[in-house]
Amino acid sequence: QVQLVESGGGLVQAGGSLRLSCAASGRTFSTSVMAWFRQAPGKEREFVAATTWSGGSAYYADSVKGRFTISRDNAKNMVYLQMNSLKPEDTAVYYCAATRGWRGTYRDEDQGVFDSWGQGTQVTVSS
Repeated sequence: QVQLVESGGGLVQAGGSLRLSCAASGRTFSTSVMAWFRQAPGKEREFVAATTWSGGSAYYADSVKGRFTISRDNAKNMVYLQMNSLKPEDTAVYYCAATRGWRGTYRDEDQGVFDSWGQGTQVTVSS
């Protein structure tokens, strides 16, 4: 498994930007599919973005496509989520997750295949 620690959350005004970071440890990081999920108050956890072990491919939820970018630096064992044009509805706790095997597309229900999770970082977008 991979151990994950998120950081970079905070309070930002609508239209602003934030970059979340996820520090990973464990021998399997460089071969793991990495993803971001989020959970808003009173709602189920939902998929945000995922990237392959090389970072060469990515998949995004429709709600963030064109605004968020997932990337990784395997030399530093880091995964990032650049969030631009933030909206109040992006307010949530954001989680980093890892799994093996790239599916190509992901849905909220696929969170069950991710076997490593961070503790989450809060993002609050004010209107």
